[in-house]
Amino acid sequence: MTNDLFEASESGSTDTDHGYQPLAARMRPDTLDDYVGQRHLLATGKPLRRAIDNRQLHSMILWGPPGVGKTTLARIAAEHANAQFIQLSAVLSGVKDIREAIHVARQQKSLGRDTVLFVDEVHRFNKSQQDAFLPHVEDGTIIFIGATTENPSFELNNALLSRTRVYKLRPLEMAEVEGVLRCGLAMLGDVFSADSGCLARIAREADGDARRGLNVLELATDLSQGGRITQATLDEVLQASLRRFDKGGDLFYDHISALHKAVRGSSPDGALYWFCRMLDGGCDPLYVARRVVRMASEDIGNADPRALSLALDAWQVQERLGSPEGELSVAQAVLYLACAPKSNAAYSAFGAAQADVAAGGTEEVPLHLRNAPTELMKSMEHGAGYRYAHDEPQAYAAGESYLPESLKDRRYYYPVDRGLEQKIQKKLDDLRQRDKTSTIRRYD
Repeated sequence: MTNDLFEASESGSTDTDHGYQPLAARMRPDTLDDYVGQRHLLATGKPLRRAIDNRQLHSMILWGPPGVGKTTLARIAAEHANAQFIQLSAVLSGVKDIREAIHVARQQKSLGRDTVLFVDEVHRFNKSQQDAFLPHVEDGTIIFIGATTENPSFELNNALLSRTRVYKLRPLEMAEVEGVLRCGLAMLGDVFSADSGCLARIAREADGDARRGLNVLELATDLSQGGRITQATLDEVLQASLRRFDKGGDLFYDHISALHKAVRGSSPDGALYWFCRMLDGGCDPLYVARRVVRMASEDIGNADPRALSLALDAWQVQERLGSPEGELSVAQAVLYLACAPKSNAAYSAFGAAQADVAAGGTEEVPLHLRNAPTELMKSMEHGAGYRYAHDEPQAYAAGESYLPESLKDRRYYYPVDRGLEQKIQKKLDDLRQRDKTSTIRRYD
């Protein structure tokens, strides 16, 4: 961080003012009237709009995808409040830069002027760097505004979150991006034009990211013949997918969550769509295959045990064939799981048993269930009274118990009335009825 940065921040300019600026930078609005999108936060009467209009800024976190105006909103808020604007990047800055920024903020405070300290990609700061802001937010030295594309609940310290308010910014609507593109084309001058449908196509491919859309527009003008942007021009520019998908970030987990919930909700179409979205974004199909195996146990379970086998088979096919051949098998498994009868009984039973084990003491294995391979163990009555199930009628020792005495009546597994578990439930009901009428009962 240099003094030039602070000097540029005071005037609202940047160090690129004296050279080439991307179209997106030149298009940055200076007022809320020119700001596009985020009406849920900035419409008249909304709390954030009132705070900005009344020059009563507070520390905040702006959370949203790239290109929706987080930095611009922070700049406009500072300008409305007549506050010094200092910008740091968590990628490039360290504790030393934070100290320098605080020093400048204290100088401004002594002159009666507030300072907005804006930190882009704040989630990239580690705990100690995030903690460095806390005392200065508390004593009013700075108004802290952090921008992040990641879920603050997972990426930011609770101490910092407790001192800020989180605002969720949304991707821009396609019509909003197209409007920005029209303004951008006008700014480039009369020499440039776009054929019908070209701006709409760019807006669609920008996927809610105005900056990305403007970058595509500018590249299209560079490649255009005589300043005319055609569909052929865009075919050349848009060679790679522009859909938003971060293979390691919040959007990634939103996608796998959507896939899992679609399977659980018995929506084969939704499940297949989100599977294809993940593939389109570059997700490793083996990751999805592993998650599909988990879904088979968690959401289908014994209602259709074939689901687990099919999921494992799909995983193996993906490993053996690779992409793109193996992905069809994973898609087949996704569709089967979505259509299969649902049961979380195995998942719930496993969790309940784990909870009992964690909460209880070290329960002794009942004597009749203990192993007795030696005479000493037999003399200590290990295995005494054990009833060999195969010697009993229908291979069931009615009245026997296989739990510690303190848990003798505990039940974990409650089959649902769907799929194979209907038959399992009927069988278990019959066995429990035989337990009740048996004249031989363990622990009586």
